[in-house]
Amino acid sequence: MKSLLTNLGPILMLIGVAILSVYFFTNSHSNTYLISAGALLVVGFFAHIILNKAIK
Repeated sequence: MKSLLTNLGPILMLIGVAILSVYFFTNSHSNTYLISAGALLVVGFFAHIILNKAIK
């Protein structure tokens, strides 16, 4: 469980990158993909910092 929490931030960021690639390759004009990907990238970044400080 501890290793999952330390890797939660990068996992969220990778999901955000996957959503960005879906936006790019589907030629979509909706901003929903961009908003959700941006939110996941920011949340993943801060989760990585906060969880690694709290666990170690």
